[in-house]
Amino acid sequence: MLAQIKSPADIKNLSQKELRILADEIRRTIIDTVGKTGGHLASNLGIVELTIALHKVFSSPKDAIVFDVSHQCYAHKLLTGRYDQFSSLRQGGGISGFTKECESEHDFFDNGHASTSISQALGLLKARELQGIDGKVIAVIGDGALTGGLAYEGLLNAGRNAKNLIVVLNDNQMSISPSEGSLSRYLSSLTMSIQYQTARRAIDKIVSKLPGSRLFQKIIFRFKRGLKGLLLSDNMFVDFGFEYAGPLNGHDIKEMTKVFERVQKLKKPVVVHVITKKGKGYSPAEDNPELFHGIGPFNIADGSMEKFDAESFTENFSRSIVRLAEKNPKVAAITAAMSKGTGLASFARHYPDRFFDVGIAEEHAVTFAAGLAKGGLLPVVCIYSTFIQRAVDQIIHDICLPNLHAIIVLDRSGAVPNDGETHQGIFDIALLKSVPNLSILAPASAKELDLCLEWAESAEGAVVIRYPKKSSPSELPSFGQPLVQGQGVLVKAQEFAPSLSANFDDGAAVAGESSDFKRVLIAATGSMLSECIVAARSLLLQGVCADIYSLRFLKPFDFDLFFETCKDYDALVIVEDAIKQGGFGEELEAEALKRNFGSVQALAFGQKFPAQGSREQILENAFLSPNDISRAALGLLNQIKSGPKQGGQK
Repeated sequence: MLAQIKSPADIKNLSQKELRILADEIRRTIIDTVGKTGGHLASNLGIVELTIALHKVFSSPKDAIVFDVSHQCYAHKLLTGRYDQFSSLRQGGGISGFTKECESEHDFFDNGHASTSISQALGLLKARELQGIDGKVIAVIGDGALTGGLAYEGLLNAGRNAKNLIVVLNDNQMSISPSEGSLSRYLSSLTMSIQYQTARRAIDKIVSKLPGSRLFQKIIFRFKRGLKGLLLSDNMFVDFGFEYAGPLNGHDIKEMTKVFERVQKLKKPVVVHVITKKGKGYSPAEDNPELFHGIGPFNIADGSMEKFDAESFTENFSRSIVRLAEKNPKVAAITAAMSKGTGLASFARHYPDRFFDVGIAEEHAVTFAAGLAKGGLLPVVCIYSTFIQRAVDQIIHDICLPNLHAIIVLDRSGAVPNDGETHQGIFDIALLKSVPNLSILAPASAKELDLCLEWAESAEGAVVIRYPKKSSPSELPSFGQPLVQGQGVLVKAQEFAPSLSANFDDGAAVAGESSDFKRVLIAATGSMLSECIVAARSLLLQGVCADIYSLRFLKPFDFDLFFETCKDYDALVIVEDAIKQGGFGEELEAEALKRNFGSVQALAFGQKFPAQGSREQILENAFLSPNDISRAALGLLNQIKSGPKQGGQK
């Protein structure tokens, strides 16, 4: 049946039995596909029936459905003509795991961050009203996303003047991690109001046929208020100006269809509260929805996943922060609804009193950390790089302006595979490099990450530590060198390619002495180390001696010491896994030219949002692959004319 669905119109005349069969087919398709491609599984399995009910009652795209975060849009994609493309989910050149305007007229925004849907829906609705365009606008938001402050800003504004806005609250008691705090308890206490809506419509129908008078209208109004008090406990949404219906069984298509049909007739803002089960229909995901929220390929039969020998930077951080807290009782850890994703789940088990999950509220997380720091603790805030963008003002105003001591750990910095444009961690350096009272560190390995945390513990002011979503590379002896503020570490070719570098006489490479080979230095942010080693080995095979400088510090940085090192090289290639404009590589390149080090090139991301794909594809598209790095080095060396070196000469 699913293969025949080319648009939402194709489900309008299906019976309830056929809709249940369709739900089963959608669920099987999602499980089979995500098992191969990876993706957001539990949230999508939980919203299948709700998505069917929405598309059966409302007429997309005339009625606009806006998914918050939109990681739960897989059923929506399958119902809007993308079944044939679904096997390419999250792959390079395939369909996105999020809503994407260029894919379908049924996708209204390229969403990927939480708590935006209500504000987006309200703006879209007002734009339509001003242009005389009819139709409802429906914001589908989870209880996790409702912990974000932006959602409340939208609710407060919408409750006053959004007669055709419907907010569907998909309540599964989770964001990524289980929902915490008073909001979760509050939503659990809300009661059904369908009886009120039914009675109210009957009364309104009768009143509309009676001759009007102001006194009679007042009596009816007071009667309806009394009825509402009996059948509907006032709640937050009612206080904001919304009508409220729910909670409904989010896996009962018939019940939701009836309610949506009634709500469709209302000319005022409405919140429809729906209870769903994350991971519905697949027992491994039902039993462990946090694990199956965002997942790589897995064995469908039992939900098992391939285990890798190499540990990720996230896993390395997880152990390091526990060790730090063990020796320092002032260390506290903060996450924004991502305890598992950021590696803080272990910390939470060891030190529950010093662990704080604030919900999807990055701004609050940072300012809350400021309060902890002011009170004498050492807060460690761990947030994905793409999400720290939401809290830049809090870092500047609440942490750095008063020069408070806090550690901000940015997971998923640089190229982020498969999730597409909304999740790339390439803006953090440019956003934060100019902020006073703040240091930025970029470790290249697990050992360097340990050293960075130890340094940050005793540093002054705010310290940002950024690392990628990838396995940490094999350790090299140089990575164990003590951390010195502003200094990186020189990794000689003999360390990572001893057999290839044996033909190069290091003593003949000093600037000013003749040699039959050229030397290039590749200076890189830590997460690009693996790519730089591959590039350096390629250069060694082509007769070019290539060493690597792990920058460690992006701010502050000892330029004098670095360029003293550069005197021994003919060319300098700077590799940065971040946006070039306003980044560190751009600054270092300018400093090199100012010091007359002529053979230099900075490689970084350009002014373009990287499309989805594997890490390798993303770097290749940004001209940051090992081939691009070695090609840049050879290009610089080929530009050098015979005679005295340009790079090493003062």
